Amino acid sequence: MLDNAMKTQLKAYLERVVRPIEIKAFIDESPRSKQMLDLLNDISSVSDQVTVTEIADAKDARIPSFALTSPGQSIDLVFAGLPMGHEFTSLVLALLQVGGYPPKIEQALIDQIKDLDGDFTFETYFSQSCQNCPDVVQALNLMAVLNPRIRHVAVDGAGFQDEVEKRQVMSVPTIYMNGAVFGTGRMGVEEIVAKLDSGAAAREAKRLSNAEPFDVLVVGGGPAGAAAAIYAARKGVRTGVAAERFGGQVLDTMEIANFISVPHTEGPKLATALETHVRDYEVDIMNLQRATKLVTDGDLIGVELANGATLRSKSVILSTGARWRRMGVPGEEQYMTKGVAFCPHCDGPLFKGKRVAVIGGGNSGVEAAIDLAGIVGHVTLLEFDSKLRADDVLQRKLRSLPNVRIILSARTTEVTGDGAKVDGLKYEDRTSNEIHHIALEGIFVQIGLLPNTEWLKGTVELSPRGEVLINDRGETSVPGVFAAGDCTTVPYKQIVIAMGEGAKASLAAFDHLIRTSAPAVAQEVAA
Repeated sequence: MLDNAMKTQLKAYLERVVRPIEIKAFIDESPRSKQMLDLLNDISSVSDQVTVTEIADAKDARIPSFALTSPGQSIDLVFAGLPMGHEFTSLVLALLQVGGYPPKIEQALIDQIKDLDGDFTFETYFSQSCQNCPDVVQALNLMAVLNPRIRHVAVDGAGFQDEVEKRQVMSVPTIYMNGAVFGTGRMGVEEIVAKLDSGAAAREAKRLSNAEPFDVLVVGGGPAGAAAAIYAARKGVRTGVAAERFGGQVLDTMEIANFISVPHTEGPKLATALETHVRDYEVDIMNLQRATKLVTDGDLIGVELANGATLRSKSVILSTGARWRRMGVPGEEQYMTKGVAFCPHCDGPLFKGKRVAVIGGGNSGVEAAIDLAGIVGHVTLLEFDSKLRADDVLQRKLRSLPNVRIILSARTTEVTGDGAKVDGLKYEDRTSNEIHHIALEGIFVQIGLLPNTEWLKGTVELSPRGEVLINDRGETSVPGVFAAGDCTTVPYKQIVIAMGEGAKASLAAFDHLIRTSAPAVAQEVAA
């Protein structure tokens, strides 16, 4: 199962454990069980601390699955199916943490997890190709290691199709808690704990409201925000970052092949590297904070947050990025995560052998259709224009696939369903005005981006598309407020461009501080 290079690397990791690891494998005679056993035996072969016990045909366990624990510890952590692909890292981390290797999170968060009052059984459905799933799996695994009243089962949805069908899981990650849906999509340990700890939001709001004013406050934690924070912190001024989720849309990007000097990486890896770099400096990172209002009255600029707190700063850099644009048709909202999806890499495996549609004929849409064609039974791509807009090389590849149909001049008018899940869509033929219905199980929307700027209306000047209007220095219509990245009017929404724009806006903000409060800034920098 594991090649020699992976075994060597795994051996080095497992040398860090300080207590034995017991693996209980629940198996039958199936090829899937044999494949899982091969993986577990490879793991035990590289460390004397790991033992594997086979349990045949266990009545109350998913088959195949395996539980990780340690003698004398109350740990209830299970993987159902094969945690390979993106989830292999989750398995390695689980082994380390069950083996006593300390987690790399703040002690205050560890204490908060240990103090959670209640008995929680979590089940997470993942796919091996999902780049969002490991955050959830790793967070809940860690919580199960730290708190004996928390149980976690990570389920490979592709390996348990009957269960997925029964629960109508059509998006990953999907999290169940005590038998009911707890959440869908990427969630980190901080966000999960905050949902469980009812008093956490109020405590955090009070702490943030009492914080000293910043010199530079960055709103948004994507590439532009990270670059802005680093450039500000290097100037020696008091810097803060308020982000709804650090990493931004990069977290949802499967493959990055045009980031200069890095031939290939993945979004979550780049997001982790960005946060690590920012934390090398004295930057106050305030994660899981959604800005709701910009207040420009008075000497300081205020940013109101959804939890009720207000942050204050001498200058603000807006870098809130963008999100997937929705179709805005009847049924779309109702069937979100019930057949309507945005990430073909994450959710594609859940539609194995089924019929799906891709909305959008640009590069993103055509790439999604190509990827899905290798998994699902049939793909219908619908494009509003009379021709596809994707690169020629992608169009040629798409047209070569036997299970793909392309419909041009098609305006999607409705997502249809049976009340629980998608069963098709309606579209208008723009040449004949006729309405058609296509029977489907899934719809992947790939029609571009929408800037996250609704909360700024009435404060800074926005373009007709909702983008923040800036000049060549990143200045907005409000003195002391700057903007950078995909939320602005700068063309070409690319990671490398956003980083440059973030750095530029930060330098402009520092120049603003010098010109408006030179003695105070000079004193801070000297200190």
